[in-house]
Amino acid sequence: MTRTLFTVLVGTTMAVMADSCNAAAGADDNAAAARRFVREHETHVKPLEIAVNQAWWTANISGRDEDFAAKEAAENRLNLTLAEPQRFAQLKQVKAVAIDDPALARQIQALYLQYLEKQVDPALLKRMTAKANAIEKAFNVFRAKAGGKTMTDSEVRQVLAKSRDSAERRRVWEASKEVGSIVAAELRDLVLLRNEAARKLNFANYHAMQLALNEQSQADVLRLFDELDKLTRQPFIALKTECDRRLAADCGIEAQALRPWHYHDPFFQEPPAVFEANLDAPFAKADILRMCREFYAGIGLPIDDVLARSDLYEKPGKSPHAFCTDIDRAGTVRVLANIKPNEYWMSTMLHELGHAVYSSKNIPAHLPYVLRTEAHILTTEGVAMMFERFATCAEWLAAYGATVEKPAEFDRAGALQRRSKLLVFSRWCQVMFRFEKEMYRNPDADLNRLWWDLVEKYQLVRRPEGRHAPDYASKIHIVSAPAYYHNYMLVQLFACQLHAAIARDVLHAKTPATAIYTRNPAVGQYMNAKVFAWGRTKPWNEFVRLATGEELSAKAFAAEFASQPGTKP
Repeated sequence: MTRTLFTVLVGTTMAVMADSCNAAAGADDNAAAARRFVREHETHVKPLEIAVNQAWWTANISGRDEDFAAKEAAENRLNLTLAEPQRFAQLKQVKAVAIDDPALARQIQALYLQYLEKQVDPALLKRMTAKANAIEKAFNVFRAKAGGKTMTDSEVRQVLAKSRDSAERRRVWEASKEVGSIVAAELRDLVLLRNEAARKLNFANYHAMQLALNEQSQADVLRLFDELDKLTRQPFIALKTECDRRLAADCGIEAQALRPWHYHDPFFQEPPAVFEANLDAPFAKADILRMCREFYAGIGLPIDDVLARSDLYEKPGKSPHAFCTDIDRAGTVRVLANIKPNEYWMSTMLHELGHAVYSSKNIPAHLPYVLRTEAHILTTEGVAMMFERFATCAEWLAAYGATVEKPAEFDRAGALQRRSKLLVFSRWCQVMFRFEKEMYRNPDADLNRLWWDLVEKYQLVRRPEGRHAPDYASKIHIVSAPAYYHNYMLVQLFACQLHAAIARDVLHAKTPATAIYTRNPAVGQYMNAKVFAWGRTKPWNEFVRLATGEELSAKAFAAEFASQPGTKP
């Protein structure tokens, strides 16, 4: 080897080593910057998040104006901090370089999504908020007017549930849809503003942005919904055919003459009450709290500490609803409820306490603050839905001391109610997801035609002849919970898939439809190891695979509800 060649090789080797050292140093510097950002987030943002949670709890317990004002002030402080451009620029710079530490990289990804949502131009955000508030106010003050009478939403539903006069039903239904004409132009403006905000953050439109902020994509959700449609279309047709037969008989018309106003819900998002089912009787003398306490303790997930700090019964000013909140991601978990002795509150308490066990109460304390929470909104809701199912199971109720007369009839009624409810709701979710996706893609399209095309295809409800009104705009969720409705269905898919995994791997049951959990600590062990242990360390789709053994699909849902012995209409 000549001296010249040796010199070149040594020089090249040293240059490569220098580049490698520089790259390693750069990676180390970026990792250090990432850790510093996380520490600063915990120092500055974590206390603001805890303050919001505490203020939210207080306001819903008291109902006082000053407490709601304090809640709003706390939310504004948090939002302003997350919206700081300099902090986001630092985060964006850190995220642009690969981080070898998986836990640190996951924290940066989670924080990036949290901060990104707030990076809307303040003036544009103000216009969006004002427009949305104006539309919501229009919904709040709207009252249907039919036959010379002004009607509340409850009165509209009463007519749709009870009247056998098709002409009256049509008048009331059409009157309830008039709010769509009132807000349609404002809704289009809001869609344009939302799209403008999304494009400034480099998204194609607002719908695509909202899904991306939840680590979802339109293509993935569409694939799941196409699969769901294929697997449940025939069972839904059979169910709706029987519903239509009974509705038509009630109104003295042929089934082919049924139109949207013949269904008990103005959007047919719930099944009509054509199947007899009184599920409240077992709860008239039941101690719902005792049953919940024994159930969760029996599966190895005790909730006594949660109940001790919760607010569970009605009182003046208190929110009439129910929710679970994790105040600090350090185990301070509470439930707000208004318990009554009926099936609704039995299922609601099982649901909310399902959220409670899937919280920092059981998510490992060694996980960093940012990741010490559920993998996704659909996973915590799925767990809650999975536990809720037992409120209409006679064997489960009997195991905890509730008296169920005629258990077989109770089970048939409960299973039919749940099956019909979820099959009907699944078709409604198809309409909402596909409509919003197209509305944000092309706000200038004939949206009313699109709406009724989807309703006819997925809900099998015939459109009113000659009607040219913006009926799509009469659904408030398009304004108040945009690009979110699909999650309500993904929740159900995950709940069924997780339950099927437990039935298979823990209970060794023949069929998930009849599998129940009673005093079996192995269920809690499974939940701790397969569900709670991960926190938010994995993206939700990877988490679902780890928790259930396969990626999220519609198969378990369809297997349970497509065909159930003894529950045919």
